[in-house]
Parts: sequence; structure tokens; C-alpha cells
Amino acid sequence: MTDSVTEGAAGPAVPAPATSPASLGEPPGARHGAVFGVVAAGIVVVNLDLFIVNVALPSIGRDFHGTDLASLSWVLNAYAIVFAALLVPAGRAADLIGRRVAFLTGLLVFALASAACAAAPDVWVLVGARVVQAAGGALLLPASLSLLLAAAPAERRTGAIRAWTSVGGAAAALGPVVGGALVAASWHWVFLVNVPIIALALVAGVRVLPLDRSTAHAAEARPDVLGAAVFTVAIGALALALVKADDWGWTSAPVLGGLTAAAVLVAAFILRSARHPSPVIELHLLRRPMFATATAANVVFGIAFGAMLLLVTLWCQDVWGWSALRTGLGIAPGPLLVPFWAIAAGPVARRLGPGPVAAVGCAIYAAGCVCWRLNLSLAPDYPAHLLPGMLLTGTGVGLTLPTLVSAAVSAVPPNRFATGSGIVTMARQVGIVLGVAVLVTVLGAHAADGGALPAFQRATIMLACAAVSAALVSLLRVWAAARERRGPPAGSAQPR
Repeated sequence: MTDSVTEGAAGPAVPAPATSPASLGEPPGARHGAVFGVVAAGIVVVNLDLFIVNVALPSIGRDFHGTDLASLSWVLNAYAIVFAALLVPAGRAADLIGRRVAFLTGLLVFALASAACAAAPDVWVLVGARVVQAAGGALLLPASLSLLLAAAPAERRTGAIRAWTSVGGAAAALGPVVGGALVAASWHWVFLVNVPIIALALVAGVRVLPLDRSTAHAAEARPDVLGAAVFTVAIGALALALVKADDWGWTSAPVLGGLTAAAVLVAAFILRSARHPSPVIELHLLRRPMFATATAANVVFGIAFGAMLLLVTLWCQDVWGWSALRTGLGIAPGPLLVPFWAIAAGPVARRLGPGPVAAVGCAIYAAGCVCWRLNLSLAPDYPAHLLPGMLLTGTGVGLTLPTLVSAAVSAVPPNRFATGSGIVTMARQVGIVLGVAVLVTVLGAHAADGGALPAFQRATIMLACAAVSAALVSLLRVWAAARERRGPPAGSAQPR
């Protein structure tokens, strides 16, 4: 095994740190179990929180005096946008300040922001607290796997990686159920539950996490924080224009201004990334066809994935009138399938190539969306109307997301595994933001056309179209692989 690893379900890959227990005078693996427990706590809260909040969203809206869906969507999108923008710079910041400090600081920020979320008096204070929460999550996530690998002896590192990814996958799968149970008491608990978990992790982390030195040289360029800010505002402007298009009108000055601002800022971000010595996105990686196609497929599939999570929650609670707990239990079968299909997809992808496997996963996902289009009705019938689509979409996610991430990371040089996985994770988060924004627009534009059912039916078709588009982009990787076999891509010189 090399000193770098690829991404699993929980987040981006990071290179193993130079400091190990042996270098600190401890036998290898002496603290492995304790370090794993601390790291697992951080991974659990970051992965659990996104799925918990989806289930809690209708309750939050009712508590905040019937806040509309367009405003509530920012509780999800603010977190996803900031997390996406800061993931790569935060990984580099961890190199500068040390992974132990980065992880513990990220935990502390996440806990304080979670408490602020629970105490928020209105939706916009909640959105602001979610922004800070995302910053904490972005800081702790890249440091977590490095800390775990530093504590594990070489022969146990593969198992440590599997355990690390399994914790993230299990937390994501259990999120709807846990969230539903907590919302039954109060939506505030979906944020407060993080605080005692992180408090224990902080106390234990100070005692057991190995001390490590900065792995960055003094002369190395600092992360491009301004570039991350430009990227954040660009994606935020695009999401705002899409979310408010129905209220403001597609030809209104605010919507056109938002779309124009997003285009200008994206162009400025690309220009800055081309010139900065430590950019958020290393553009030379996107000139590698296999990396570029896998990353593009992640964006497009993220649209379908992010929209689906919100659509099912809204359907169950707002149309069928289910409780949050019943909704969580209804959603759970899909996410629970993801880890199993992710494991099964690995050997098949090695034989057939990741492009066809991801394309099949996208097609199955689209079939699940079509199944909802054909079967959903206002009369609740979970086994006939909702469950088949949940099983198909869960299968599609399990086959697609891990395959695309592995395909992207394997297409970059070994010394850029961490950067490559950070970029592809960022791409997926951007897709999720756009998916939520487009869903809000579709539901808002058609809700008055004949009630909830036609609006949701049109939304499922949008999901299916996004998934089919992702399948087509995934198949481009077959062409990209053939192109790279003919010779190195232009401009693929080693990074600075």
C-alpha cells in the first residue's frame, strides 16, 4: 500500500502523515483503538448531520412560522456550499498547523455551531450557524484519516481505512432514523445531539491523539482562502437565482443578475486558480480526461442525489402527513443498501472499468425515479408506492458514487491523491446544492398547476433526467481511458 489512500463513503482521501506512534517512542498500534474511537466520533457527527437535517426540515419550517421552502433550502445549501468550498483549503491548512490541532479545532467549531443552530431564533440565524458548522466539518474531515493511519501499524492500515469508511456510511444510513426519533421530541435535538458526542471526543482526543508536526514547509504557499470565498459566493448566487426564480420571475433583474454574477465569479475563480500557487482547484488535473469525466459525472449525479433526499422527505411529511420518525424509517432502506453495493461494485469495476459500472448505477437510479413517477399517489401505500423506488435509488447510489470517486482519484498522480479526492468531493457537494435549488424551483413552479401530485411527478422526471445525464457522462470515461492510453494529456506536467 502506498502512503496515500482514496476516498471512501465518509469523505476525502488524505496522505498518511509522516509522524507515527513509532516516531513518538510508542509501539505501532498502541493507541490505534483509542484514536479510532475519537476519529469515529468526528466522522459520525459530520455524516449524521446532513441526513438528520433533511428529515427535520418540515418541522423547522413549521416552528419558524411557516417559513417557505425556498428559504428553508438554505439550511441545507449553506452547509453544502461552504463545506465544498473549504474542503481543499482546510486540508492544506491542516498540513500547516498539524492534523491533531486541525481535527480538535474542527470538532470544537462544529460543537459550538451545533449549539448555535439549536438556539437559532429564526431561519437566517440558523443558516449562519450552519455556515460555521460546515467550516468546522471541513477542517476536521481531511485530518481524521491521517490521524488514524498514523496510529495504525502498516499491516492494519487497510483494515483501518475500511473501518473509517464504514463508520461514515453507517452514520449516513442511520441519519434518517435517528433524525426522525429526535424530531419527535424537538428539531432542536438534531443539533444538540452533536454536543455531548463532541465533548467526549475532545476530552479523549487531547489525551490519545498523537502529536504531529506540520508537514508543510515554511516557504510553501498558504491555502487560497480568497479563491474559496469567490467560489462560495459564485455557487451561492447561482443557487439563489434558481431558488427564487419562481417568485421573482426568470426574466427579473434579480434572477438575471444572480446568474450573471455567478458566471462572472466562476470565471474569476478559474482565472485565480490558474495563477495562485496553492489554488482551490489545480486546473492541470482537469486536463486529465479520466479525472475530468469522473468529476463532471459527480456533479451531475449529485444533482439527482441531493434533490432526491429532500423530495422524499417532503413527500412523506407534507403530502402523506407522516411523522418525522415514520419518514426516517421509510427512507432508511435506500441508504442502508449503499455500503453493500459499494463493496460489491469494486471487483466489477476492476474487471469492466468504472465507467460502465457507474453508468449502470445511474440507470438503476433513474429507474427508481421513474418508478415513483408511475406509482406515487396521494393515498399512502408505502410497499407499493415508495419502497421500490427507495431500493432502486439506494442501489444506484451504492454503485455510482464510490465508483466515480475511485475513478477520479486513480486518474491523478500519487502525490495528488488528497487534492484529487478533495476536488471530486467538492464537485459532488456542488451538485447537491444545485439539485436542491432546482427541486425547489420545480416544486414551486408547478405546485399551483393541480396540487402536490403533478408537482412531485414532474420533480421525479427531473431526477431521472439528471441521473441519465450522469450515466452518459460516466460512459465518456471509456473514451477518456482510450485517449490517455494513446499518450499523456496536454499540459499534464507535474504540479508545482
